[in-house]
Amino acid sequence: MCKFSEDSKQKLGNTIIYIAERTPQLSKTKLLKLLFLMEEYMVKRYHVPFLALPYEVWQAGPVAKDVFIDLSDGVVLLKDFIKTKMIDGAMYIFAIKPFSEDEFSECEIEMMDEVIKRHGNKTATQLVAEVHKEGTLWHNVAQEKGLLEDFDNGVSNNSSFLIDFSIGLSECAKADYLESLSIRQTANILKAQVNV
Repeated sequence: MCKFSEDSKQKLGNTIIYIAERTPQLSKTKLLKLLFLMEEYMVKRYHVPFLALPYEVWQAGPVAKDVFIDLSDGVVLLKDFIKTKMIDGAMYIFAIKPFSEDEFSECEIEMMDEVIKRHGNKTATQLVAEVHKEGTLWHNVAQEKGLLEDFDNGVSNNSSFLIDFSIGLSECAKADYLESLSIRQTANILKAQVNV
């Protein structure tokens, strides 16, 4: 389980608000895939993490487990930002306050807009198919760890294997990303300890 500093919680909560304000029918699965695609976009384009959340390889694609749990078990971590509502057997996300851009750079806002423009009107099923495509980060880990057959046959629906966003980056870009990720994670841990 991640510990969230107030800064990282604000950024995550406001990212979800941003998505919810601009995306029709925002189900839990759709949100989780959009968050993943935003993280992947930032790493590929700028070689830095966006939210720096760990993403596990699950049957329905990459999942930020702590966000999944919060959305599934009654919103606690994100209660100041969103509410959830069960509609026709699926969990949907709604913003409860306006977006605050305090935690975001201009390139992050542009990135979120681009991901929403490209993927925001897709269904959750279409987004799962998108992140499952051969050659994607999810597919590569699922294949390497022998998970594809278990997922396809319903033997398993999750794993603890993590997505490595640095795969596919040049050596220089990979070093930049890993250094930035380490700094972000260390700062988050230290800030979270201060907030306790």
